[in-house]
Amino acid sequence: MARVTIEARIEAKPRPFVCDPRHTALLVIDMQHDFCSPGGYVDHSGADVAMLRKPIDAIQAMLQAARRLGMTVIYTREGHRPDLADCPAAKLERTQWVGHTIGKKGPLGRLLVRGEPGNAIIDELAPLAHETVIDKTGKSGFYGTELDVVLRARQITHLLFTGVTTHICVESTMREAADRGFWNLVVSDGTAAITDALHAQALDMIMYQGGVFGVVAPAREVCRALAAVTLGAPPA
Repeated sequence: MARVTIEARIEAKPRPFVCDPRHTALLVIDMQHDFCSPGGYVDHSGADVAMLRKPIDAIQAMLQAARRLGMTVIYTREGHRPDLADCPAAKLERTQWVGHTIGKKGPLGRLLVRGEPGNAIIDELAPLAHETVIDKTGKSGFYGTELDVVLRARQITHLLFTGVTTHICVESTMREAADRGFWNLVVSDGTAAITDALHAQALDMIMYQGGVFGVVAPAREVCRALAAVTLGAPPA
């Protein structure tokens, strides 16, 4: 009888990451038009959105690998109610200070407001109908959301992180995940920041002291390990 591999061993830094895909979720953090497309929130800040589009190919590969195994895939979107009742005054003031006020009208609708075109996940990474999308108001995917409940209900113990930005929403979510007892891996080329320097610094912080928040590996290593797993089937 042929051997069936049900665990993926990923060669990561600073140590290997071993996970059972049945208990592993792929997180796609904030790959929405407001962060990744011209006319959105980041574009209004004067930053180069091309930097935040760099992970698209790697995330597509990750999605293909995860979906083949029927793994849990969860997206997050940062945004606020149309009346901004859930937007703290301090956060609103920070965005006013740099000239891209939350709720301001732009080419993709009101910036960082739910239901507007800018709040949607970019077309290249569109979620499938059965995949979960978590709306959040803060940087961490856990803050004020049902993310922890969803993960526990599905008996998820290991998390694969992709999305933007490495040093803000990805890292904030990973830090909290570490405190909640999850094993974490960030896909190095499946994440990005406004500058390469900020991205590299965030990865260094994650790997500090033997991986204080998690470990790091490129998409090719993660996909290679997942490809060796024979458990599961593609979604219908």
